[in-house]
Amino acid sequence: MKLSAEQRAFADGLGHEFGKPDLLIRAVTHGSIATASRPDNQRLEFLGDRVLGLVMAEALLAADPDAAEGVLAPRFNALVRKETCADVARQAGLGDVLRLGRSEMMSGGRRKEALLGDAMEAVIAAVYLDAGFEAARAVILRLWGDRIATVEPDARDAKTALQEWAQARGQTPPAYVEVARDGPDHAPLFTIEVRLDSGQSARAAAKSKRMAEQSAARALLTALEAQ
Repeated sequence: MKLSAEQRAFADGLGHEFGKPDLLIRAVTHGSIATASRPDNQRLEFLGDRVLGLVMAEALLAADPDAAEGVLAPRFNALVRKETCADVARQAGLGDVLRLGRSEMMSGGRRKEALLGDAMEAVIAAVYLDAGFEAARAVILRLWGDRIATVEPDARDAKTALQEWAQARGQTPPAYVEVARDGPDHAPLFTIEVRLDSGQSARAAAKSKRMAEQSAARALLTALEAQ
């Protein structure tokens, strides 16, 4: 199979010329349009996640030779989590070249966080299978750019940090409650409230429950630190 003009432009943006274009085509094929002769990108996603993890682990060790494992782990998690992969995918224009079924397109699939993050990992695997680890490493480092150098020294996600705060004070884990859902089905806006045993709470809204939970946890942590 040959790449479309849009797919070729996307590959150019990656900085990689595919010797086996079928790999990229599969990497951008979602399950909603897959058939027996047109496999989806799930197996590539599985592999790409591992390739990304190795590259990020190496990069973090090189960036901070004296950092302990307990410091490196949250930075690593911040760089490989689905939100970061989706953000990289958006910047690379991956959503524009995804192959989606009609229902997925109608529901805003090209903008969905999980779908973009999964496809980004699949693209990484496609580069790896096409040209090897060094080629994949070069693409990852180019796409992630200064994220590696600027990742927060304490990069624990907000939900983890809030849970640790509660546990340190003998409280049960924070509870997250969906208090509102607005907007059309293809672009919902979720409002989540996080609550602690002690009565403190905070709310936040985002395009996914996961993002709203993180934002609510971050808001409550900020309020607790200000007390």
